Amino acid sequence: MDIFDKINKNRGPLGQYQKIGHGYFMFPKLEGEIRPKMIFRGKEVLTWSLNNYLGLANHPEIRKADAEAAKEWGLGYPMGARMMSGQTSKHEELENLLADFVGKEDAFLLNYGYQGMVSIIQSMTNRHDVVVFDSESHACIMDGIWLHKAAGGKSFMFPHNDISKCELMLERATRLVNESGGGILVVTEGVFGMAGDLGKLKDIAGLKKKYKFRLLVDDAHGFGTMGATGAGTGEHYGVQDEIDIYFATFAKAMAGIGAFVASHEDVVNYLRYNMRSQTFAKSLPMPMVIGAMKRLELLKTQAELREDLWKIVNALQKGLREKGFNLGHTESPVTPVFLSGISLQETTNLVMDLRENHHIFCSIVIYPVVPKDVVMLRIIPTAVHSIDDVNYTINAFSEIQEKLRSGKYKSEKLASLFQQ
Repeated sequence: MDIFDKINKNRGPLGQYQKIGHGYFMFPKLEGEIRPKMIFRGKEVLTWSLNNYLGLANHPEIRKADAEAAKEWGLGYPMGARMMSGQTSKHEELENLLADFVGKEDAFLLNYGYQGMVSIIQSMTNRHDVVVFDSESHACIMDGIWLHKAAGGKSFMFPHNDISKCELMLERATRLVNESGGGILVVTEGVFGMAGDLGKLKDIAGLKKKYKFRLLVDDAHGFGTMGATGAGTGEHYGVQDEIDIYFATFAKAMAGIGAFVASHEDVVNYLRYNMRSQTFAKSLPMPMVIGAMKRLELLKTQAELREDLWKIVNALQKGLREKGFNLGHTESPVTPVFLSGISLQETTNLVMDLRENHHIFCSIVIYPVVPKDVVMLRIIPTAVHSIDDVNYTINAFSEIQEKLRSGKYKSEKLASLFQQ
């Protein structure tokens, strides 16, 4: 079969909806300044879909720092990969600042979070090692494990946050490495980005008393939002020292591009010389590095940004729960609203009603991310939302809940029929 014929016959679980969903449900365009209200298809909508947790994306000090850095350095400098010609003192300065903030000896800047996590797992393990991981780990973790397995390595998955099953997998992994002479890497997340619940870092760290392994934590959604100083979920639980390799991105609370990994100095130096995603990739442009330093400065010095975020988070989650919505087990700003027993037709009408008539834009999550009979509306509160935004959204969600219960969304006609 011709490879083009194959992809035309099987567009994939999401690609099958391309013709009806492109530009609206998938690849939508949110335009204008990054703020709670933006433009979608020519209309202003209250936006709950941006991981701009602390509101730094459009913060005046950030905009100024970004603009000045771009004017001084341009977007090209430095040219080349860090190892060859892309090293600067500013890159090293940012790494030192990040390591100090998260309580580690050293840190290494990464161009992108997704590629970074894939490459960390690939670099840290070989065919003699075993990876033990949570079943709801992000795709970047899964892809890193696939590379590990492709090289002949073994892995064991435990059901989400099930510590007894995690221990069972550690027992199996221990037997294997005792024969192979390898080691064990346990991988989980600080904040699970879809459902918002926290990884059981304290419980997993406690297993170190019984088993020999190293712990890698992806804290993309916890960095900047969790913990007394915003240093992450490990700080929140008081187990930051037990995290052997700490990973976070700039794409969430820092509202930028890039990521970093932090650990013992010798481990970070090993990664510097062995991460293929960095060895063969251009260095982060200077404006992004300087911009990240400014973002980190505000994250550390303006605690009110985190306080404002949690004020919105607590009000929104409390109000939705009081209205009977199922938010799962979230303990973070990520606010999932689970709707069960809803068809694709009802989902389409509900989301269009929400966007066209209530002017609310939030992400819609369907199978294969969630089970086939479940739809999740994923809301991301930020420090720049207001209590008025929260109250309006709770009232709107109450209205769509009533329409869903009454069967109004079962109509084969699209939600334009609901326009007032």
